[in-house]
Parts: sequence; structure tokens; C-alpha cells
Amino acid sequence: MEFHNLRLELRPPIAVVTLDRPKVLNALNAATFSELSAAFETLAADASIGVILLTGAGGRAFAAGADISELSSASTPETGRAFALKGQQVFRRIETLGKPVIACIQGFTLGGGCELALACTFRIASDDARLGQPEVKLGVIAGYGGTQRLPRLVGRGAALKLLLTGEIINAQEALRIGLVDEVVPAAELMTRAEALAHSIAANAPLALAETLQIVDEGLSLPLELAVLREADSFGRLCATRDKAEGTAAFLAKRPATWKGE
Repeated sequence: MEFHNLRLELRPPIAVVTLDRPKVLNALNAATFSELSAAFETLAADASIGVILLTGAGGRAFAAGADISELSSASTPETGRAFALKGQQVFRRIETLGKPVIACIQGFTLGGGCELALACTFRIASDDARLGQPEVKLGVIAGYGGTQRLPRLVGRGAALKLLLTGEIINAQEALRIGLVDEVVPAAELMTRAEALAHSIAANAPLALAETLQIVDEGLSLPLELAVLREADSFGRLCATRDKAEGTAAFLAKRPATWKGE
């Protein structure tokens, strides 16, 4: 499909999705959600793409949040619930894509923008990034998964401090509490993200997908059941051509050639 609110660049084995509404700091409106959904469905089906980078255009923001003009029209429990579910569904698809998605954060990353970053596999921030969940200042809560992903990532206390105050924090504080995984100078953001993406994409694609799935599933299970699920996953991979190739390549001291089979 043709995109108007984002750009999609295919550079196998990586792809770059860029939110492209810089005049409104890449705010997430309904059209952007539809395009994000379509772009990530395309990438999920593209075997040549192993890792996706997600960023924002303009240098001033990753995404400054939901489109407030659209939010203002959600004035009943039913319309409000539908508003939240739309974002939740798109973000959950990104989270369960089966391929790593790296959020490349620069500038304002607030509200729905922060929740979008939370749904990604990793978060690399430039040193000028500003992150927060200021929804309480608008009379609502974080509705795209922020009240659930943020505590799982940074712990209950640190999450509630952000969610209840609406405070906006800088990149170093985000790194300290575990909200982002790395902080780099703004000029190095995409270079670092691409290097990380290539190091991941060099590995076996089935093993990457299984790792993402088993970690996601295991977080909601007791440890005793989670490790059994891990053993099942390990067993499935042992029967793949990629496992045979990986072990043979290691023993022969040569690079592996992955087939995704």
C-alpha cells in the first residue's frame, strides 16, 4: 500500500519504519495506526527482513503521543474503549511480530509514543530524548498498554512514579530505571541501531523467532511451566535444518548459511 504517515525502507536484512508527521511531532492518529499495522504485516511476511528499526522523522520527536484532536472526540465509555483497543492491537502485533523491533528514540517520546517504544524489543535513545506518560494531565490513563508494560519493564514503583506524576524524564534517567537499553549521541543513533540490527540478523531466524515467543509467553507463566515450554521450543529447533547447519558450521569453523527451515 501507499503510505502517507510513515516511510518504509527495505534494506535486507533490516528494514526501517519512520513515523513521518514531523509537523505534529509524529503524533499517532488513526491513519498512522492503520499504516503501522499494514507495514508490520508486510515485514512479518518478508523472509528477507530479519530486524526492524522504528524511528520518527524530523529529529524533534520519536512520537509525541496520541493525536489529541482525535482523543477529544472519544467522549463515551464505548468510544474511549475503542480508541484504546486500536492502539493496543497494533502495538501487540509489533510486540509479537516474531522479529526484533528496535525503537530508535530521539526527542519527545511521550504518551502513546512512549507506549509504542515499550512494545518494541529494545529501546535505544539519543541523549536528547525526553520520555514520559503524561496522560493523567489530560484526565485519562495510559491506554495503549503503558500501565501494563511499564511496570513489567522498570518495576512497580518507578512505573507508578511516571504514570501518576506525568513527569517527563531525560534519556539518562530513562537508562537508569531501565526504560531504555542504551543512550548514544543523537548523531550516532541510527548507526548504532543498524549495527545492533545486523548483529542480530546474522543469527538463525527460527531461533530468533522462538526466543522472542518463549520469552513473551514465559513472562506470564510460573517458572516451572515456563522452563518446560522452553524445553519444548528447544526440542523443536533441534529438528530444523538451521540447527544442523549451525552446529556443522561451528564444528567446521565456517560461517553458517541459514535457510529459515
